[in-house]
Amino acid sequence: MSTGYDAAVGSVAVFDRPDRACLAIAGRAPGQMLNGILTGSTPAEPERAEDGSLHGFASYTAALTPKGKLITDGRLWLRGSEEDEGFILEVPTTGREPLLSHLGKFLPPRMASVADLTGELRVASLVGPEAAEILTSVVFQGRVPSAELSGLEEGAWREAGQSDADRMTVVRWCDVWPEAFDVLGATGAIRRLFDLLAASGVTRAEPEAWATLRIEAGRPAFGVEMNEDTIPVEAGIHERAIDYTKGCYTGQEVIVRIRDRGHVNRSLRLVRLGDTPPPAAGTELFAPDSEKSAGTVASSVRSPRFGETVALAYVRRGSEDVDLSIAG
Repeated sequence: MSTGYDAAVGSVAVFDRPDRACLAIAGRAPGQMLNGILTGSTPAEPERAEDGSLHGFASYTAALTPKGKLITDGRLWLRGSEEDEGFILEVPTTGREPLLSHLGKFLPPRMASVADLTGELRVASLVGPEAAEILTSVVFQGRVPSAELSGLEEGAWREAGQSDADRMTVVRWCDVWPEAFDVLGATGAIRRLFDLLAASGVTRAEPEAWATLRIEAGRPAFGVEMNEDTIPVEAGIHERAIDYTKGCYTGQEVIVRIRDRGHVNRSLRLVRLGDTPPPAAGTELFAPDSEKSAGTVASSVRSPRFGETVALAYVRRGSEDVDLSIAG
């Protein structure tokens, strides 16, 4: 059992997230420029609460090639006014370089520019049924009730701290199945947060525990189950990442064609594999009484939640409703 799994399920655990990178996009019209590059909706300016703190929504989004394949997925934040603050685009580290290259080609420098804040900003994730209570106590000093945090929709965020040095943004995400929040802040602020959490007895969990919780939740990650050959609809992220009501963006024609056609040839699904060792990525899956491959494993873990091995696998169309197993 990976360190932190039991705490994340039963109480609370904190995860360091060096797998996340942060870019700042600012300029004369960064929102307008990003709207033509990213698939998701552009966040509205946040609102200010009675205590002066800000709250708003972050959009889950993606950048695509003209052929509709992923450059990366990510989360777009507007932490103040567009003119003063610009946007924060938080992405997996595996997608950072491809995205920077893409933005360098398609983001007009007169209208918007990119600054890589990786190293300056850092992300931590608090997971578990006591996560909201801990955040209320340690981060918000009681100013935001834990019930309010638990009631947040996915992508909703609350700001804590007054200066840039201690400013932190707490956002609700559902990348794992227990209740979970990401905390984004300056590297020094997140280090101090880890110290405070340790003093409060919060378990610091290993990345393997995060991977298990994420796979159990059926949430794909870029660089693991998704890569530069993945179309968002195949990975099942289109309902979250694509705004079908917005104007044109790179790759839109392919996405709309798939929507109108109604299907793709493969789709990602959670597959239960029983009492077998977790298979390696690339292992083929088969339907009963068939020698024809019905899918391919993208990732797998031994799942405490399900009491068996589970995998995220790309399953061919027509095989979605059959039991799958590993040959042999």
